[in-house]
This record gives sequence, C-alpha cells and structure tokens, in this order.
Amino acid sequence: MARIKAVFPIFSFSLSLIFALHNVLTAQTDPDTPFIQEYHQPHIIQLNPAANDLFAIELDKAGNVWAGGRTGVFVLPEGQNHWVAMLAEENAGPVFDILADSSDNIWIAAWNGLHKFSSGLNLSVSSLVHVSGIANPLSTVAQNGDKIIAAGPDGWWEIINGKVQRVKIPCSRAVKKIIAPKGHGLWAATGMGLYYQNGETSRTIIGDNEIISPYLADIALADDGDIWAGGLGGITVFHNGKKIAVYSAKDGFPSSEVTCVEQAPDGRMWVGTKAGIGRYDGTRWSVRHSQRWLLDDDVRDIAFDKNGTAWIATRKGVSAILQKDITLAQKADQILDICYARHVREPYLVGRCGLTVPGDTSSWTPLDDDNDGQYTAMYLAMESYRYAATKNPQAKENARKAFEALKYLQEVTETPGFFARTVVPANWDKMSDPNYELNDRQWALQYINNPREKRVHQRWHLSKDKKWLWKSTTSSDEMTGHMWGYYVYHKLVAEAQEKKRVAQHVGKIVSYVIDCNYTLHDLDGKPTEWAVWTPEKLNHDPDWLPERGINSLELLSYLKLAYSMTGDKKFDQHYKILIEKHGYAKNALCPKNTNPGLRTHIDDELLALAFPALVENEREPTLRKMYLQSVEQWWNAVKGDQSAYFNFIYGSLTGKDHLQLDAMDYLRDAPIDQIRWTVDNSKREDVSLTRLPEFEKIQTSRLLPPSERGILRWDNNPWEAVQGNGGRSERTGVQWLLPYWMGRYLGYIGE
Repeated sequence: MARIKAVFPIFSFSLSLIFALHNVLTAQTDPDTPFIQEYHQPHIIQLNPAANDLFAIELDKAGNVWAGGRTGVFVLPEGQNHWVAMLAEENAGPVFDILADSSDNIWIAAWNGLHKFSSGLNLSVSSLVHVSGIANPLSTVAQNGDKIIAAGPDGWWEIINGKVQRVKIPCSRAVKKIIAPKGHGLWAATGMGLYYQNGETSRTIIGDNEIISPYLADIALADDGDIWAGGLGGITVFHNGKKIAVYSAKDGFPSSEVTCVEQAPDGRMWVGTKAGIGRYDGTRWSVRHSQRWLLDDDVRDIAFDKNGTAWIATRKGVSAILQKDITLAQKADQILDICYARHVREPYLVGRCGLTVPGDTSSWTPLDDDNDGQYTAMYLAMESYRYAATKNPQAKENARKAFEALKYLQEVTETPGFFARTVVPANWDKMSDPNYELNDRQWALQYINNPREKRVHQRWHLSKDKKWLWKSTTSSDEMTGHMWGYYVYHKLVAEAQEKKRVAQHVGKIVSYVIDCNYTLHDLDGKPTEWAVWTPEKLNHDPDWLPERGINSLELLSYLKLAYSMTGDKKFDQHYKILIEKHGYAKNALCPKNTNPGLRTHIDDELLALAFPALVENEREPTLRKMYLQSVEQWWNAVKGDQSAYFNFIYGSLTGKDHLQLDAMDYLRDAPIDQIRWTVDNSKREDVSLTRLPEFEKIQTSRLLPPSERGILRWDNNPWEAVQGNGGRSERTGVQWLLPYWMGRYLGYIGE
C-alpha cells in the first residue's frame, strides 16, 4: 500500500490540527478499487398470497424468468416487471418443477402431468400445451441426452421425439429432483436416499456412513464434477459416486433443513434452506436471509441468469439478488442521495423517517428522535470531513446549515445556555415521545426501578414565534455529540468569522454547564436526568459510579474544547480544578465499563465523540499519556465490533492502523439500502447465542458480517441477535458516510 504524499501549510492550522495531520501523513492508504455490491429486488407475482407460494424457478435463453407454485406457472418477460400467467384456468394448480432444455423448450411438472412451451412461441396461455399420455402428478422433470424424463409418486416417464413411455426405476417413489448431466449418469434425490444410475449399474445411497440423511430435497452438479445432495440434515458431496465431504448447518448455513442446491456462475454453491440461503466459495460461508435479501426465508428453488443474478423462489414471491461493480466513492454517493431524499427536515435537522408501507420508500414521513441533535452533529462532522477531503462547496454549505440548525436548538430555548433535543413543526401531533403526566402510582413504578429517574410532565414547549415545538430533557449524549460536531466543523470548514461564531456558541453552552455546577439545567432549574458531570455525583454518589469514568472524560473534553476555541482562561481553570482537586483525569483512565451488567454500546460511541477534542488539544505530556491510556482501554472493548468509525477514530488519535482491513470490509459489505428490516439471527443454526458482551439482550457468539445484520447506528449493539423493526423506518446512512469520509480525509481510503 502506498503512503500519502502531501504538503500542508502549517501556518494555517491550529496546534491541535497538527496532531491530526501527523496521523494523516502516516496513514496507510487502501486504493478504492471496484468491488461487487449485492442488492435485493423483490418480485410479487400477484396480490393473491397463494400465487406467491412458489416451488420452482427457471430461466430460458431469452432471459425470461419462469416461476411455478401453488396456483400455476408464471413468466416474467425479460426487461419487464409484470408477470404473465401461463396455465389456463382448467389447468391452474400446483407446479412443482420447471426445466429449460437444451433447445430452450420449457417443460413444466404439475399436479396434472407435464406441460410444454415450445421455444420461439409467444408468451401466452395458448402457447402452453399439455403433454398427452401423462395425467399424473409430477414432482420433477429433467433432460437426459435426447430424452426428457419426468417423475412423480406414480412412476417415471420418458419423452423421446414427442413419444411418451413409462419406465421402471427401482428407487423411492418420493422423487424430489432428477439430474442427468452428460458423462455423470443419472441421479435422483428422493425421500429415501440418493439414487444413482450409470449404464447397467444402479444403486441407492442410503447408509449412515454414505450420506448425511436419506431424506433429500435437491441435487446439483458442480463445475468440478462433484454432486451436491441436500436435504434434512445438510449437504453430502460425492465425487465419482463416493462421498468426499459433508456440510451441516454448523459449518455456516442457517438451517439443517436444506431445500435446494445450485451453483452460481462465479462458482459458489448456493444452498437454500427453510431459514435463508448459505453460499460457499470453497473457503467460507456467507448467508442471505431476512427481508433485506429475501421476500421470505423459506427458500424453495434457485436459478441464475447470464449476468449472475440469483432468482429465488420463496414462500412469498420471487427475490432477485443482483450484483454490480462499484467503488466506495460511488457507494457513498448513493447513500448520500438516500440521506438527502428523506432525512433532512427543517430547520436542517438530519434524522430517521418512517415508511407508510414497510420497505416502500415511495411513501414516508419524517420522525423525531431524542438524539436528533447528536446525529445532526454527526452529519455535520461527516459533511465537514467530506469538504476537507474534496473541497466540494456543497459539502461546505451543508455543514454550515447543519451548524445553524444545531445553534438554533439553543436559541429556541431562550435560556443562557440550555439547548433542545430537537424541534418539530408546531402542528405536529405524533411525536415519538409526547407530553404525558404520570399519576403517583405510575410514577412510583418507574421511580422504584430507577431512583435517578426524573419526573417530567412537559417535554415539548412552543417556541416564541409559535412555529416550532422544542423538546427539553436534553441528555449528555446530545451534549457530547454537539461538542464533537462543533469541533470538527471549526477545525475543517469554518473560516475566520465563522470560527468566532462557533467558539462563542461553544463557550456559551459550556459556561452554562459550569454555572449549573457542572450539570445541564432544564427549564425547571434542575439537571436533566443524564446531563450530570458534577464531582458530588460522580465521586460520591454510588448510583453514579458507572458514569464516573466516561462523564469525567466528557466534561474535561468540553472544557478543553471551549478553551482551545475561545482562549478564555476560565475554562482552563475549571479543567485544572477538576483534575487536581477532584481526580477527573484519573477517573478518565477507565472510561469504559466492560462488566456485562453495566456495559452499553451508547458509551462506546460517546467516548469516540469525546476523545478527539481532549486528546488532540492536550499538550502536557503526563495528561496526554493518561488520555491515550484511556483511549486504549476503550479500544480494547470496541475493537471486535467491526466499526469503521471507531477504527478510524482510534487511528487518528494514536497513529496506529489497527484493523484497517476490518474497517474496509465493513464499508464494502454493508448494504446500500438503509431500511430497518428485521434481521433475526436467533433462529440460525450456524451461530450460538449468548448474553455477552452485554447481559441485557440475546446476542450471537460471533460477530456476523454487516450484510447479515440489521442497519445499526454505532450506539447500538452489533452483536444483538434480533435487530430492526420490520422495515417500518429508514436510517439516514450517516453511520456509514461518517467513517467513509473520515477515512478519505485521514488518508486510509484512496480517491
């Protein structure tokens, strides 16, 4: 990997930025080479649910997709999005298998025999004919040289030059799939073993030492000549008729109930199951499940087109998993488009949106969130990094508007320094956390469980101009997020006059915290529930022991930031008092709780926000060394989470390139779409469940790849086994964009 070569005019930067630039200059750069990005395209055949209950799928040479299921067979003409029913009403009924033969004729194994569509005809009901001589239910159809073979519970038939004749095959009547690849004999997956015939030789493979399970659902021929037989229990692989490998769910696919097997054009074996798809590349397995990738996890059949698109028949319709070559820069553009399209609302706050129909982004509504301020600040930082990396004037303008929106959150309160969590238009009546009053009994239920709980009847307040409702109860999360956003904006974007405005704003808020005895007072003149940094609580109240380390570090960061921006010695004096009299620097040596009963991933993110202003602005060697020890303690707790954001924060502070490859893997593997589909990994058989690293939620014992998890912000637990909300909302994409543009600016990612 090449090192970045750059010359920076040091005179134009503050001392704090020189520390950051040192890390930029020494970062190892990964080139932004194209990679394959997968994405899902759902296909609902009809509104009638029964029509989407599919059993088979096939593609012809023209690219038409044929799907068969409970109510018949349907075709999707190449390049179109409307499915055509191909069975007349009198024939409509279950279709169990579809074959496109070498001449591109389509054969359909159905409830009432065999149907044929001859190549070159129009795609219409009248073009599909019933093959005379077979009126029995057929489970499968295959080609064997110049013969078409069809089989079902009543026996086997051969069709040669249009003539139909019955044949006797000594195998189970529960025939599920037949293949007859040239030079490899005839194979049949049955409900009682794997039948093999080659010339005069035939046998059924059924013994315990020969096959993982005799109850088979499908077979496939791999390019290397291996036969993959799948069914209840997993996969058995044969070479020249001999077992050479066995794969069960614990090896890497989601369920032991295998339903289908197919090889993709790129050589990977795709294994469909009752709980999604496993793909094997010869070294490792990957999984595709949940509505991010499939209309339903009950997979029945898989076929591939010439472009490598996987067409998947499921219990609820057809899913297409497509591929495209893309760079990280192109991916960033697409995710940024999502953010701009649905996630920026007046007065330029950036937050999530709700989807009227799960997964459908054509109809949406903005949603408020307690952390709108924090995540707008992270958007502010993202646009600041984007501007610093590209000098894009739109990024600069977006950063300016985000700063003004955050500044307004303070102005709207009409207080000396308190600021709102968020604002919404005054005519909103469906806030996520509306005003409500607790009676004494209800309050007692909450108060007993959490003595730190604060009783607040009115959260929302009307602005003076009556245009907005603003929310109080602002937390330490908001404070920390705001301060980091201001720091990055001040450092990378703001020019001389703007720097003064940012410094004045930061000084105003931090002065308010000082005046309130190191807390953030709400309108009632009392601290909000979480915004407490005072020594009386952190050092002497046992109920605040879990926050001692992180809150001490947060307050030191605010004071250091305010002093570095304003030059006002008041902030430095309070900084030194907290260190020398109250031991805040020592408290900060262990900022991250790792006890599973106390650990939260919220703290992971808050520390990533608080560290930069503190570490990069501290010059005193002893304190700087202590703060870097604090960074290491935090890093040891988060380095397994595959967070590109945490990785790049750590690298920027320490100059170490730890887990850069891990960060790049995240950026490439994470989906482009930001819909919060429910991803339930608790049902997978290839992972075990645990209560670690946190006791609160059921988690997976190994961290799954980003494409197999939900869409999470970095204050969420990526190990959680069940994530998402059924596709009812969409994330902003900032959780991906922020580390990408940080990586670009810091020199980890090439242009």
